[in-house]
Amino acid sequence: MRNVVLTDDHPVVRRGLRALLEAEADLHVVAESGNGLETIQLVERLQPDILVLDLMIEGISGIEVARQVSKRSPSTSIVILSMYSNEAYVVEALQAGAKAYVLKDSTSEELVHAINEVATGHRYLSQLLSERAINLYIQKTQNNIFDPYDKLTTREREVLHLAAHSCSNSEIAAQLFISRRTVEVHRSNMMGKLGLHSQDELLRYASRKGIIILDS
Repeated sequence: MRNVVLTDDHPVVRRGLRALLEAEADLHVVAESGNGLETIQLVERLQPDILVLDLMIEGISGIEVARQVSKRSPSTSIVILSMYSNEAYVVEALQAGAKAYVLKDSTSEELVHAINEVATGHRYLSQLLSERAINLYIQKTQNNIFDPYDKLTTREREVLHLAAHSCSNSEIAAQLFISRRTVEVHRSNMMGKLGLHSQDELLRYASRKGIIILDS
């Protein structure tokens, strides 16, 4: 039996996915969430075999959740379930530690197949995605391209993600259980490390990193 944690910010979608996965004899959903920070805590505590994760969720993004889960629960295989087919998001997800990327308009059979693939140590990309995404990922990994994001502490990343979702310093402080002054310090350090000087620049950076989706 493979234990699964399920994360999507729409309760109706989660109910449908739970029913779909639990119809499989060897899959059992042990927890579900619509929040990124809560998901990290659940996975760290439960150490599931599989995390099925939407990219755009409340709090920090699915990509940052994948990064932290990869460190805190390396035995958990991450399957991204997303409506976005942009190669940039696919590459970011793979770099963050995801083993599979499945589009939400895929069939239920394809999602189950992806879970089975990652459970046996393989990668999986939705059939509608180009293999070029994996090639780009391999190329970036081999070239060891430096990313200023890697300089950020975990707390600075959390502040970045919440700020990108237009949370005020007070709202960030409440969500992270720290003082507003501490948020201001983390935010200043984060902006400096990334070379950002305004909220608009932060939003554009967050869009490039797949943290948020900006309307065109």
